[in-house]
Amino acid sequence: MTSWNRRAAIALAGVVLLAGCKIVPKGPPGTVAPPPKEETGTLPSDGRHRVALLVPLSGADAALGQSLEHATQMALLDTNARNLRVTTYDTGSGAATAAARAEADGNRLVIGPLSEDEVAAVGRATRAPLLTFAAEPEAAARDAFVLGTSVEQSVARSVSFAQGRGLRRFGALLPAGQYGARAGEAFAQAVRAAGGTLVGTETYERSNPSIISAARRLKARGGLDAVLIADQPRYAVLAAPTLKAGSAGLRLIGTELWAGEASVARTAALRGAWFAAVSDQRFGQFTTSYKARFGRAPYRAATMGYDAILLAIRIARDWRVGAPFPTSRLADRDGFVGLDGAFRFAPDGRIERALEVREARAGTIAVVGPAAAKFGG
Repeated sequence: MTSWNRRAAIALAGVVLLAGCKIVPKGPPGTVAPPPKEETGTLPSDGRHRVALLVPLSGADAALGQSLEHATQMALLDTNARNLRVTTYDTGSGAATAAARAEADGNRLVIGPLSEDEVAAVGRATRAPLLTFAAEPEAAARDAFVLGTSVEQSVARSVSFAQGRGLRRFGALLPAGQYGARAGEAFAQAVRAAGGTLVGTETYERSNPSIISAARRLKARGGLDAVLIADQPRYAVLAAPTLKAGSAGLRLIGTELWAGEASVARTAALRGAWFAAVSDQRFGQFTTSYKARFGRAPYRAATMGYDAILLAIRIARDWRVGAPFPTSRLADRDGFVGLDGAFRFAPDGRIERALEVREARAGTIAVVGPAAAKFGG
């Protein structure tokens, strides 16, 4: 067992799924066996639930897809699950084609695909419900459950936290495009809900002069307590000096896109900024275990693959082999807890995650608003 951290395996497998329910491995994992891939025709009946994993194993996102696949393997091995057969289908040449193969093979649950654009195509090709890695709330549907963290959730959590710290007057810099529009709408709603004042918003194209000009226009409005920069950190770095010049008390707010970005802690202009994301409390241990098995670090999104398997294992207790996946079990208002913390689904398939608020400090990131440990009611 020199290549495996046994304590890490136990810690990961001990993640709670619903109140009082722990999954514990029955023995040390061995060498990772590759999952079945790209089989055609109905899979043999072997008394296990058939679950399809739809991720890209070829093309531009192949490395991310492989990281998600490896994480699902870890979950199966860490829990010693014997009642799931997880088959991987490559979406690199088309998600609809992969979904059609999964349907022909008799899979009753689909984990994936990656993006909102692929969800509709997959939904038309299979009758099985989806646990998709997409983050966009628009990807959710009656039988499509979103696992990704959306900008709407991140913004709402950060604004609520800021209001609790006495901030009342808000502004926003929003990139042109769908993400910026979604962030802006969510921001306005969150500010209203918090009883704050939306001083103004400015939109910019993703170029140095545009975002700096937008920052100047917003700053000229005056009286700002906090400014949301709804973009990746490299754009926030461009705007921050203009916004903070002569405004030492101004608080910058980022989004879930800032999670895991080293530049946030390294950049003096972002010091004191807040952003909300899923908890990293278990990610370090997961990374250690993943590297021991696969020789490289996982993508941050890989935990969604792990948690999707844990969720399927939990639901399998009330799922008869060969029967449709019992999607009604996903509506439990007490929710579930995985590596990324507590989460639950709304009836329309949207996810609600318990997010933590982090603060950028000199060379480090500190948690200043811990995520709720669980949901109640």
